[in-house]
Amino acid sequence: MELIQSFSVDHTRIVPGIFASRVDYLGDYTVTTYDIRLKRPNREPVIDVGAMHSLEHIIATFLRNDPDWKDEVIYWGPMGCLTGFYLILKGSRTPQELYELMLSAFKSVEGVQEVPGAAKVNCGHYLMHNLEMAKWYAREFAGYLEANEGNSDIFEYPRTERLVTDDGQNFYDS
Repeated sequence: MELIQSFSVDHTRIVPGIFASRVDYLGDYTVTTYDIRLKRPNREPVIDVGAMHSLEHIIATFLRNDPDWKDEVIYWGPMGCLTGFYLILKGSRTPQELYELMLSAFKSVEGVQEVPGAAKVNCGHYLMHNLEMAKWYAREFAGYLEANEGNSDIFEYPRTERLVTDDGQNFYDS
């Protein structure tokens, strides 16, 4: 069975950043999935689930209201491993082209007074929010992006090298 693209990234070496995860060509248009990674997988504690949920609401609202980007946004949501988010956009841009958008989005969290859509009628688990922790994670990530703007590692995935047998089969460690 072929390993899906996101599992070919070396999760022992990935750092927080903005990465192009996959590009899909769907007829006449292109859709790109981006990995917005806030934490080092398997090396740092994951994002608090309430904070993750709050960041999902806040940044989805920010992105879908940004006049320059709202028509390109298809999806913003958390990774199952709770180390970051997926952003799916129409078109294909480099991760560097998303830098200012992501920096602005995470900086905007600081000014939020209440999580948008965090009411029983709007949210599937409206009690599972943590705005103050969301602000903390947003500050941490924005600061990291600013400190590493010139570092190509925050824009380029480290890839896992897989051994291939003589007959062309992929070898996977068990």
